[in-house]
This record gives sequence, C-alpha cells and structure tokens, in this order.
Amino acid sequence: MDMNVLIWIIVGVVVVIAVVAIILATSRRRREVKKEADRRQAEQLRSQAHEADLAAREREAQATRAQADAMQAQVEAERLSREGAERQADAERVRAKSEETLSRANEVDPDVDRRGRNGGTTPGRNGT
Repeated sequence: MDMNVLIWIIVGVVVVIAVVAIILATSRRRREVKKEADRRQAEQLRSQAHEADLAAREREAQATRAQADAMQAQVEAERLSREGAERQADAERVRAKSEETLSRANEVDPDVDRRGRNGGTTPGRNGT
C-alpha cells in the first residue's frame, strides 16, 4: 500500500470519528435542551394546578360561608316568626281581657240593657 492511501484512510477515519462525535454532542445538547424545556413546562403546570387548587378552596370557603349565612337567616326567620306568634297571642289575651272588662262594665252599668242594648243612653252615662 501506498503511503498516500494510508494517510487518506487515516484522515477518513478521523473525519468519520469527528462527525460522529459532533452528532453525539449535538444530540446530547438537544436532549438537555428538551429536558430543560420539559422541566419549565412541568413547573408551569404545577403552578397552574396550585393556583387552580387555591381558587377551588376559596370557592368552597365562599360556598360554606353562604350556607352558614343562609342557615343564620333561617334561624333568624324562625325566631322572628315565633316572636310574632307570641306577640299575636299576647295581643289576643289583651283584647280578650279588654272585652271581658267591657263586659263586666256593662254588667255593672245600670244604664246598659243586659240584652246588649243601652236603652238610648251611652254606657257610662246616666242619661242626663
């Protein structure tokens, strides 16, 4: 073999090794770049998930507060209804006592007809 041929074979092998080394280095760099991009995307997704979780918890808290407010309003409405019923019963007792007192006054008044007519005079007056 000729020395020139041997040199060209060695140069060819060195070139092939250099090309393979460049391809491997470029491939490795691309993988690292892709891994870094994937890490950034994963971090963004985690951040979005965290924000969504916070928003969901806030909405749940608002819903719980609204339910508590509604329950408080219902309790207040029941209390007011009970108070209204008590006042109505009290008013009916006062009215009944007033009617009873008026009835006793009519029984005592000599100018009042016992059948419910007053004989032309006003109750409590003697007709003068």
